[in-house]
Amino acid sequence: MAANNSLIVGESSVYTVNNQVILVQVLVSVFLCINFLLITTFLLNDLFYRTMRYILFAVTLLSDCLFLVMTDILLILSYFRFSMQMWLCFLIYIVLSVYTFVTPITLTAMTLERYVAICMPLRHAELCSIRSALHCILIIHGLSAVPCIFVLSIVFASAAHSFYAQDRVCTVEIFILHSWQSHFRSAVCQSYFLIMCIIIVFSYVKIMKVAKAASGENKKSSWKGLRTVVLHAFQLLLCLIQLWCPFIEAAVLQINVMLFINVRYFNYITFILAPRCLSPLIYGLRDEKFFHSLKYYALCGLYKKQS
Repeated sequence: MAANNSLIVGESSVYTVNNQVILVQVLVSVFLCINFLLITTFLLNDLFYRTMRYILFAVTLLSDCLFLVMTDILLILSYFRFSMQMWLCFLIYIVLSVYTFVTPITLTAMTLERYVAICMPLRHAELCSIRSALHCILIIHGLSAVPCIFVLSIVFASAAHSFYAQDRVCTVEIFILHSWQSHFRSAVCQSYFLIMCIIIVFSYVKIMKVAKAASGENKKSSWKGLRTVVLHAFQLLLCLIQLWCPFIEAAVLQINVMLFINVRYFNYITFILAPRCLSPLIYGLRDEKFFHSLKYYALCGLYKKQS
């Protein structure tokens, strides 16, 4: 009887996870379609090429698309226990590790751009030019690669030759060869978290002061910029909590495997998918110029004719 009950529980658990995987596929597909429409809108309008905030917005969209595709592929491979050669797992890890940080760091850069636009309007054209945007993108990817470089350097220095010849299910945990590596990775993530939070709070306080002192159109623009910073802060918070998820999941795994699966699923939906659906809301719908262009291309030009 006990064996039958355990069998039923096992079948029910597998069925639940299967439904979860299907739900993830639906959500990822929807988000990718929306992001593809936004990227197409950006590419078809020359105005957006000359504005730093739209260029950084496009970077977040491309980063989110790549990150969602790679995490979804890894989710499916892990679910079906598909093993792969270590060199391929290394490549997947590098991409995911770098683009885990690209979106939150880009959001921080977009917050600074709003700070310059509102608090230093006379210098905005100079500081936020196209050339500055390209330099900013290089800096963002350089900073995002730092944690990955440290982790892989430790792996290359301490792993045995047999480690590279294995075929294993690709997960982040297989690159943690020593317990102190986990603490080191935690320290790096928390340092990034602290620095970005300081920048967000600093920008918010400065824009708040300008918004209170402004009048007329300037006041309206300042408060709109302030709301954008608040949305960036919320989105950034979700992205940064994602950096803590591996440590929470590692602790839960020691308690119960099914609880670990459910926690990992919740973290994926809440802290990976959800923050990446906020970008279309912040710049795809709230920004008037981008919204009109999006509506025009989404309706195949009918919107422009009607207006």
